[in-house]
Order: sequence, then C-alpha cells, then structure tokens
Amino acid sequence: MNQELVSVVVAIYKSERFLDKLITSIVKQTYSNLDVILVDDGSPDGSGVICDKYAAVDERIRVIHKSNGGACDARNTGIAAAKGDYLVIVDGDDWLAPDCIEYLLKLMHMPGVKMAMTDSVFTTRDLKQNDTDEVVVMSAEEAVTYIIYPWIPIGPWNKMYSMDVLRNNEITFSTKWSGEGLYYSAMAAQASEKVAMGHRRIYYYRMNNDNSGLTDYKVEMGLNALENIQIIRERLTIRTPKTLNACDWHIWKNHGYTLFLIIATGQRKKYAKQYRECINYLRCKLPDVLFKSELKLKTKLRMLFQGVAPVLYSNLWLMRETQQRKADTYVEGE
Repeated sequence: MNQELVSVVVAIYKSERFLDKLITSIVKQTYSNLDVILVDDGSPDGSGVICDKYAAVDERIRVIHKSNGGACDARNTGIAAAKGDYLVIVDGDDWLAPDCIEYLLKLMHMPGVKMAMTDSVFTTRDLKQNDTDEVVVMSAEEAVTYIIYPWIPIGPWNKMYSMDVLRNNEITFSTKWSGEGLYYSAMAAQASEKVAMGHRRIYYYRMNNDNSGLTDYKVEMGLNALENIQIIRERLTIRTPKTLNACDWHIWKNHGYTLFLIIATGQRKKYAKQYRECINYLRCKLPDVLFKSELKLKTKLRMLFQGVAPVLYSNLWLMRETQQRKADTYVEGE
C-alpha cells in the first residue's frame, strides 16, 4: 500500500486564515506517499505566499498559481496535474484527521471497490468521533442513491476516487459552482464497480467561515444547484426507479433551497418569477415525490410541512440557521 501514490487537490481562494491548519493536516497524515497540489485560484490575499512557503520545505507539495476561475476550474486544473493512483479533494477552509488518507485507502483495497467515502464528518459544531465504525460495500446503484438523496455529506471531499475511473469516464468539475460536488461524486459512483462506505469521521468541515456559501447566502447557489441536479438526472447511466426517484426528490428539495435563499437574501422582488415557481413546484410535486422517495417518516413529515407552507417553512429554516451559527463556538487551535 505504501507504494501507491495519493493525490490531494486543494482549490484555494481567500483562505490565508485557514491554510496553516489545512496544509499541516495534510503533510502530517499517517500515510505519507502523497502528491499534494495546492491551486492558488488568483487569491487576492496571502494564500499564494503561504502555499509557496510549505512547498519550499516539502517536496511532496506543488503549487499552481492561476487567474481566478472559480472552484470548479481550480479543481480541474489540480486534477489534470495529479500524478497519483487515487484522488482526494479538500476544500480550502477545511482540514483532515491524521488517518484520513490511510482510512480511505484501506476501504479502496476491499474487493472490487473503486471509490471510498464515509457517511459522517466532523464539523466546527460537532467535534466528537463516532463511537463505532461500520464499513459496507455497495453496488454503484446503491452508492448513487446514497449520494443523491443525500444520506451522506454532499461535497466532493470526504471521499477517495480512482484516477483510472475518473480519466476513463472523463469525469470533471465542468459544471456550475454549487451542487458541483454532488455531480462529481454521483458521476464517479455510477462509474465505479463497487463503493465502500465507512462510518468513521476523518474530515473536518468548517461551518464558521463567513466567506463560504454556507454562511454567505446567494440565490445563484440555489439556481446552480437546481441546474446541476437536473444535469445529473439527464446523465445517469444507471437509470433505475431508485436513482431516478432520488433525483426527483433532490430536484424538489432544491426548489425549497432556492426559495429559502430568496427569502434569506430579501430578494423576493428581484426573483419574483423564481419565487412563484418554487412555491408552485413544492406544492404541485409534493404528492408524487412524497410517495416515491425512500425516506424516513420524520423526513416525510417535514416535507409535508414544507410543501403545504413553503414560505413559513423557509422562514423557520432561516431562524434555525441563524441560531445554530451563533451556537458555533469553535475556537481556532482547539
């Protein structure tokens, strides 16, 4: 296993506050045969300088400086330069547990497995490790369904991909930002013979970055995410009731997300057409999606509430998000 090279690609933009923690977490992995590619996406702060500093003292690190083109373009640039047998993607404000690469690589070595992931992550609001670990090996159909609903964290991170699978199937981030991670991992999963999923937390996801899409609401995020899930549905090669119903649920849910963003940003007049379309879609498509989706009763009850009273639901959602953000007491260095 120590002979296999793992490429770690990080797209970086306005990340100088987080880079020491992030890069240190990569270079101190328990698995050391790494090809680390830091893509400075035209960041106007000191991110590029910090990346160069680490590259100067660790020969495993390469830095690519490019003009700003967005996260998708930066990731594509890094992946195109990758030399590894496997790929791991990390966001520029997150960090890895010490055994992240080692754990995912062990999953990749299970019979027939071409992609590995976990169903749980650390966040700055929850730093407790899961008490137990359980690994399951799924078919491509099962993995696609898990990813699209999503029953696991939605990003392209927290996963390991076979570079052969990615290249042979021409899987890239050639799509709009927001929902691009869902697209990438769904396309990779359907191209993989089998996918292994563990329960151990190995990735730290930051929820207290004021510059991230999680906290800096933009209606464009919802519109792009909606477009991406529609593209996923069109490009599915595993077209079964399970995968198509999962897509239909996610399309329904993204109409709710777009409505939430319109309300959260106070742009109801600017997006009046989309505002009406989202409300109508949530109400009209509710019965079909509610009946066909493979979700627990508690989730379906929330769907029923959202479909019947979409504006009230969005306002309550915004209140909850505001309260949870205030409760995020993570202090850097803990």
